[in-house]
This record gives sequence, C-alpha cells and structure tokens, in this order.
Amino acid sequence: MPFDHDTESSLLAAVALVNSAEEPDTLTSVAALDAFYAEHAYTGSRTHDQAELDEVRALRAPLRTLLTSTRDDAVAIVNRMLSEAGAVPQLVRHDGEDWHLHATERTASFATRIAVETAMAMVDVIRADEMSRLDLCADETCGGVVLDLSRNRSRRFCSTACGNRNAVAAYRARQTGGGHQN
Repeated sequence: MPFDHDTESSLLAAVALVNSAEEPDTLTSVAALDAFYAEHAYTGSRTHDQAELDEVRALRAPLRTLLTSTRDDAVAIVNRMLSEAGAVPQLVRHDGEDWHLHATERTASFATRIAVETAMAMVDVIRADEMSRLDLCADETCGGVVLDLSRNRSRRFCSTACGNRNAVAAYRARQTGGGHQN
C-alpha cells in the first residue's frame, strides 16, 4: 500500500464525501452524516444538527476541486486550507490507533476536521508525487472521483455499480457486435 493508514483513511473518507454528491445524493440528513462519521472512524466533537450537515455538504465541491487538481494546484489549495484552519500538526494516539497526525483540536467543527485531515493526507500524496492515484470515474455517465490504492493502479471506476454497469455494457456490445458467425 502506498500510504500510511491515516492518510489512506482520510483519502477514502474525502472521496466518499465528494462522491456522496453524485446522483442520488446520499448525504441529505443528519442520520446520514452520523453514519459517515461512524463509517470513517472520525473522532472529536459533533453538534448533530442541520448546520453541521450543511457545513459538511459545503465541503464537497472544494474537496472535489482539490482531489481532481494538478499537483501544483493542489499545493496551493492544501496550503490555503491548512492556513485558514490554523492547523498545527501534532502526533496523537487514540482508540487503538498508533501514533498518527492530527492538525486540529478535537473541538474543531467536524467540517474543519474533515478539511484539515484531507489536506494533511494530500500533503503525503503531493510529496510522494502520487496525484495519479486520484482520477475521475471511467463511466462516462458518472462524475465520481476514484482513489486507486491498488498495487498495479488498475482501478478505473468509483464504485462497484459503475464497474458492473460498464462490464455489462461491454459484454452486450460484444454479443451484438457480430462476434458470432455460424
């Protein structure tokens, strides 16, 4: 695996958050945000209200821009995000996880923690010159972001649904494409 656990976790969460804006939108309620928080093992304070949901939903577009930008453009975005949040990286250990970086207080807003953790993960991506690990879904009808953590860099689709839809379409095209001669 190309990145440390905390970097991968932050990237996976950021991609999931960005892709939640694809149709159908899957982040429309506080309960959905609660599930996202639990699924991605976030820690820290929460307000569990509509304002928090709105703040996290508002992150989707800027994070999409970051995750799909060029390496040099990503540097400027990361630096701005860290500066705006007053990020101060610190090593922490909690919840059974070994030492890893946090750059905000546990009391910072959930949206701020997401933004800073994503920016910190992107520091690793940029420094390792691994921006090619991030791409758009190969399904022409989808705008999802793909995070390819595979060893051979073969991931092309943002979800199993997109991969399956394209595999079925390719199969049907081969079947109707005159591949059979009797």
